Amino acid sequence: MSDDKEKQSTDAHRSHDEGGLMDLPPDPDAHLTAAEKAEIDRKLLWRLDWMLIPWLCFLYLLAFLDRTNIGNAKIAGLGQSLGLTTSSYNATLTIFFVSYAVFEPVTNVLLKKMRPSVFIPVTMVLWGCSMLGMGFVTNWSGLMCARWFLGLTEAGLFPGVNYYLSCWYRRSEFGLRAAIFFSAAALSGSFGGLLAAAIEMMDGIGGRPGWAWIFILEGLFTVLVGVASFWMVYDFPDEAKFLSDADRARVLRRLKLDQQSSAEHESFQMKYFWDAVKDWKMWLGMVIYMGCDMPLYAFSLFLPTIIADLGWNTSIVRAQLMSVPPYAVAAVLTVVIGFIADRTRQRGICNIVVSLFGVAGFAMLLGSDQPAVQYAGTFLGALGIYPCISNTISWMANNIEGVYKRGVVLGFVIGWGNLNGVVSSNIYFSQPGFPEGHGTVMGYMAVFLFGGSLLMTLLLRRENTKRRRGERDHWVQGLNEKEAEALGDNRPDFFYTV
Repeated sequence: MSDDKEKQSTDAHRSHDEGGLMDLPPDPDAHLTAAEKAEIDRKLLWRLDWMLIPWLCFLYLLAFLDRTNIGNAKIAGLGQSLGLTTSSYNATLTIFFVSYAVFEPVTNVLLKKMRPSVFIPVTMVLWGCSMLGMGFVTNWSGLMCARWFLGLTEAGLFPGVNYYLSCWYRRSEFGLRAAIFFSAAALSGSFGGLLAAAIEMMDGIGGRPGWAWIFILEGLFTVLVGVASFWMVYDFPDEAKFLSDADRARVLRRLKLDQQSSAEHESFQMKYFWDAVKDWKMWLGMVIYMGCDMPLYAFSLFLPTIIADLGWNTSIVRAQLMSVPPYAVAAVLTVVIGFIADRTRQRGICNIVVSLFGVAGFAMLLGSDQPAVQYAGTFLGALGIYPCISNTISWMANNIEGVYKRGVVLGFVIGWGNLNGVVSSNIYFSQPGFPEGHGTVMGYMAVFLFGGSLLMTLLLRRENTKRRRGERDHWVQGLNEKEAEALGDNRPDFFYTV
């Protein structure tokens, strides 16, 4: 393409962006210098981080702890007390993912309609009650029922919070915050092992076994935190009460300048659902996310069992404690990758490189019978899984524009990934060594996570090239600014994060 055509395309894009400034809220800092504006923006971002991130991380730590503590309860005697076979125990893991995945795609719509300050606390209280009930079950049927409702009530938190955060931060800022939020899952693995080791000491108190107290105490605590969340969770930027009018204008302006309208009011229409379904990025995102989400649940549900099976003759408490370090290093790398991906805007490359750690780790678990080598493999496995979860969600959120379309896409991507938790619940059954489990996880990471990320990166790069050449400019011909903006990520001047 000629230089003249490149210049015409660039000028068209610049004109389109400048037209969009007409819809911006008034600038409360118009009278300030650029340096003064930058300082105000830095302080605003710092305030948003402190008001939003710590509490949401705490909530997700509890959520992940509550869904995976059954792995700690298993080696503390859950199976023997309820007479569970391998297949019946795996069924209790499976049923959680069925209800979780079925209800997940609709939760972001409910979050938008009910407001985060209501939706998130209500779901927390409900899943805390489900967790509490697990401590009083006396048979397999009761455990299955409690796990079904746990999945249903937890379904809205992870996709909801990621969607919620994407409505507060610029695309180049969201990845690090999503990584910090998701690092709570890795920390919950560390914390869960330590907590379970301590709670098991309550065995026999009140006539309840140690594994029951794990569910009772953690469920009760979740209910209390859920009640507190009515005051600790805030709404979207246009309604959040902790913002002054000037700060609200600043937040909305910075999002608008980042080509985002997700913080604004928009009534739901089925059009947004069909726009999401027809977007190829959603379907490929589902493939990528299943490549890291199924391994995530396989790892977190069975790590205590894997460690106990290493042949070191570890006690139950020691097995719980040995599950802590892999999660700790994974939490650190998750945040590091979030920072790197935000700075470089190379989310695909980050996924591709990190996934290789996971493939190597599970190859070590599969191919070696040496306990030290296998334990080292759990570290690489954790390093290859956890950073890719938040990075993939950030990648999808960066590349989908529109309030409800983004919510629907994230719901489908995360819901499909979690539905693959059904697979993770049914592949660890052949001891010693768990060859089927480790082999399946390695295959998921190699084919879906690595391969899908590679394909997505190539396709997005190709599309960005076409947009820079002006090959998509005809999409906005004859449209006014409002109609062009309604195209969302199909606007010719919207460039994808690769």
